[in-house]
Amino acid sequence: MRQLLPDPAAEVDLAAVYGGARRVGSGGRPWVAANVVASLDGSAVVGGRTAGLSSPADRELFDLLRSLADVVLVGAATVRVEGYGPARGADGPPIAVVSRSLALDWDGPLFTAARAPTVVITCAAADPVLRQRAEDAAEVVVAGEERVDVARAIAELGRRGARTLLCEGGPCLLGEVVATGDLDEMCITVAPLAVGGSGPRVAVGPAPVEALAFRLVSMLEDGHSLFLRYLRQH
Repeated sequence: MRQLLPDPAAEVDLAAVYGGARRVGSGGRPWVAANVVASLDGSAVVGGRTAGLSSPADRELFDLLRSLADVVLVGAATVRVEGYGPARGADGPPIAVVSRSLALDWDGPLFTAARAPTVVITCAAADPVLRQRAEDAAEVVVAGEERVDVARAIAELGRRGARTLLCEGGPCLLGEVVATGDLDEMCITVAPLAVGGSGPRVAVGPAPVEALAFRLVSMLEDGHSLFLRYLRQH
């Protein structure tokens, strides 16, 4: 990768570029970062998945951002579609899956091969039989009554010791994080593809009371993909 902003550079220390400026989130909650990829025309997927938008450099950044997080936050639909397993490496952070339906593969590697227990965040109205199955396979957090309250989930993960959360989507979950106003950092890879179709944007759902304002702090380039890091303006 080469750096275009803030200062042009042919060689880049990714850890230095992405590791700084994190702090406690608003109100003492964890710092919430998001890492997403999108096409030039705004789609979050190609053929229903993100893999077609990614690249070796994007995957390198994906692994780095995970290494900087205490917990990876992801929606159940993304877990199913993308075939999630545990984070790689001895120090890989636990995965926290947001799911009201609890329709998850409890015998898959995410629940059977994780170094640290996978966390499942659900609501009080979830099916009690499936909730018991979840408790047999994972650490369960109840946040909300009829549906998962994402703000409460973030706060609860903070109470359990997480200082930095990395949200990897999907679009509905990230949309809820935006709506709560809890997003502090946005890392977005812009893939050099125009894909058309009706794929979702990187965040969909209810709008926040006011649009969240961010400032661009770094821009890298590799293979015609752009890697942008934005921090929230408070």
